[in-house]
Amino acid sequence: MAEQGMHTRREILGQTAAWRAALDEFQARKDALRAFWEEGQFSDLVLVGCGSTYYLSLAVAPLFQSLLPLHSVRVAPGSELLLFPETVLPRGGKPVLLAISRSGRTTETVRAARAFRERTGAPVWSISCYESSPLVQESDLALVAAEGKEESVVQTRSFTSMLLLAQASAWFLAHGEPPADGLPAAGDRLFAEFQGLARELGEDLTLQRFFFLGSGPQYGLACEAALKVKEMTLSHAEAFHFMEFRHGPMSLVDQATLVVGLLSERAWDYEVEVLREMRTLGARVLALAEAPGKGPLPADGQVFFASGVPEPLRGVLYVPLLQWMACCRALRKGLDPDVPKHLSAVVVL
Repeated sequence: MAEQGMHTRREILGQTAAWRAALDEFQARKDALRAFWEEGQFSDLVLVGCGSTYYLSLAVAPLFQSLLPLHSVRVAPGSELLLFPETVLPRGGKPVLLAISRSGRTTETVRAARAFRERTGAPVWSISCYESSPLVQESDLALVAAEGKEESVVQTRSFTSMLLLAQASAWFLAHGEPPADGLPAAGDRLFAEFQGLARELGEDLTLQRFFFLGSGPQYGLACEAALKVKEMTLSHAEAFHFMEFRHGPMSLVDQATLVVGLLSERAWDYEVEVLREMRTLGARVLALAEAPGKGPLPADGQVFFASGVPEPLRGVLYVPLLQWMACCRALRKGLDPDVPKHLSAVVVL
């Protein structure tokens, strides 16, 4: 019998190899991306995904919005574009769709891509892990993170590999060559230095509630971290923007709560103050950031990336240790993260 969590553990701990491959893929495809973008002269970007890739879309949409001179950037689950297109699509202009799917076979995403093309006549761009998938075949341009493929149902290295491709794309279209080569080594250092901390928090079954806080691009990553805890551990986990957490949800905070802060540079002072308040209310606090900042953080655990990579490209570094924390909690609870309850790798309707 296979060891519980064998695939998930291997895919989480070895994911930086997939990042290196994703960066190679980006280098091979960047000229095609540039030509696609310049030829299209797009005014609006629509991003869709399902589950993890919807949260991935939420994480990269702020980058496209802030880095590129687009009229609008819209994000929706694939099903919303398919079923309620008038609430998602821009009126007029020259839109482009970025559809993201690990398998490239998720029904809602594939149908959304077809519906977008039929309704607008505009191009489709996709990011996936499978080159021969229906979604890629529907696309005018595809970036494929082939080394992100997984045996496990839960998305881990596929998520970060596709995230890296999307973030590199946003940077490249705005500024040229993305300075992202240091990310795999930074990821390796994170595991070497902080893997034990993530395991300790994951295996602590006195923790009953998990809240992941992130603002700007980090909000989508907070959503993905909460999803990992739900999928793998069947535990109560939610994601909020930092300041929004104070508007009601913090009522749930007590000594059985872990609050995880995905800290940004821009809103540092505000976000740190929220963590300080939650710790005062009894929560355990884990903080993740590029560097310590101005002074000691109000946190029981602190993770610093020390990557030297610009903030818009740094998103992948928030995710792996939180995936590992969820995996360790699942194993501690006697659950198999390779086969989460009620889930399958591909949702086909």
